[in-house]
Amino acid sequence: MGNVQSDAYGNHLSRFLCEEQSDIDGVFDVLSGQGSAAGAKSEKSTKRAVTVSMLQAYVQKALPEPMVVRLYNGLKSIELAGKSPALSGQFVKEQFVIFMSALLRGNAEEKSSILMRMISETGKTVKGRQIQEFAEDLITSVVHVLNFRNELQGWTLKNTRHSTSGVTVLASQLISELKPADGKRISGVQLADAVCDRSSIEDWVFRVPQISVFLTVIIQQGLHVLHSLQDQAKDTINVVPRCKGVKEGVFVSLLDIPSIMYINCHLPSELQHKWKLLFSSQVHGESFSQLCGHIVNKGPCILVLRDLDGYIFGGFSSHSWEVKPQFQGDNRCFLFSSSPSLAVYTDSGYNDHYMYLNHGQQTMPNGLGMGGQHDYFGLWIDSNYGIGHSKAKPKCTTYNSPQLSAAENFTLDAMEVWAVGDLPESTEAKGKRSILDVDPEAQALLEMTGKSSHSVGLRDQNDAADDDG
Repeated sequence: MGNVQSDAYGNHLSRFLCEEQSDIDGVFDVLSGQGSAAGAKSEKSTKRAVTVSMLQAYVQKALPEPMVVRLYNGLKSIELAGKSPALSGQFVKEQFVIFMSALLRGNAEEKSSILMRMISETGKTVKGRQIQEFAEDLITSVVHVLNFRNELQGWTLKNTRHSTSGVTVLASQLISELKPADGKRISGVQLADAVCDRSSIEDWVFRVPQISVFLTVIIQQGLHVLHSLQDQAKDTINVVPRCKGVKEGVFVSLLDIPSIMYINCHLPSELQHKWKLLFSSQVHGESFSQLCGHIVNKGPCILVLRDLDGYIFGGFSSHSWEVKPQFQGDNRCFLFSSSPSLAVYTDSGYNDHYMYLNHGQQTMPNGLGMGGQHDYFGLWIDSNYGIGHSKAKPKCTTYNSPQLSAAENFTLDAMEVWAVGDLPESTEAKGKRSILDVDPEAQALLEMTGKSSHSVGLRDQNDAADDDG
């Protein structure tokens, strides 16, 4: 029996490199009250047990208490060959290692048995509402621990929308992928009472990668294990992108942290590491010319809008915006909704009407659009800044998206645009050129009509902002 136990322990331990094993040993030593001087390699160390109060004392305020209890339930639920019933209310080092191995290195099947006990301490089945509560605790804990460890990458809880509603809508989005035990896809009120078994959780974890990513963040940052090793850092580095171009106290994003995490994970991987603010109506004013001046030739962007009814939505443009009467972009573009629901809508393959930006023409629509067709866009901001539409009956042809705004024709309350990823050097140089640089006749015409050259000042400000980061 002892050999079986040792073999299982050894197999799980072998998934970690030597320096990772040493880090895990050190964390368990502190957890179990041994400290580094007690000799982690001793036979005694593998038999020391940890209670929930000891786990809470170790974690302190890094994680909310409900998540600490869920982690504890998952840890002590791991069955060991020859385990004494007296230890059922505690966990030992072997369980700790298997827990790490399963949730950080394991497949969906390995994770599902532990998650079942993290969702509900008792029972072989769980209900949809219990999974919703678990998902909300999971997301809340990710935001909490990243904030606690100063790992929000330049975002703060003050320069973003409050996360409470974002936690709920992201959790609802994640469990919308859930298939109950009978295999029938349901949603809404029905899902709350739906019965799910271990195979349902296994399928859910397999198809929703954010679950594993969020668990990794909580374990590494919450338990402070494997968090500083270079090979591990890359696993979670792009959960929240670096935030650039925001001055503290001047700007509050229309998005909350959960929405930022969800939208970011749908971007091409090479663009997930950084968002830089290009335009904000609250900072730069409500002007279509200002909007165009700040986003043209700036690389891939995220557009975020809020209408007067409080609906928040937008789109990802895979290419630099260009002012021209033709559609642009490619099938990486998408539309999204952030509030009151959270969802991403990707290319349908029906047409290539991904992006459109035109200004100053009499024969073609003037404004910014994504998806659909002229005068019937999935997302449209008119060049007469302040009005737009989201026409999608029954769905936007390009993205299969529904109506994103509260009303088909909406009034714009606020807008912001983020450049994502790094600008190529050629694009950055091109973006620094003002229309006054390209067309000196335009500058002369402004001076002749007695109008000030506003873009000269704006250009200087933009250059300074670029230099800042």
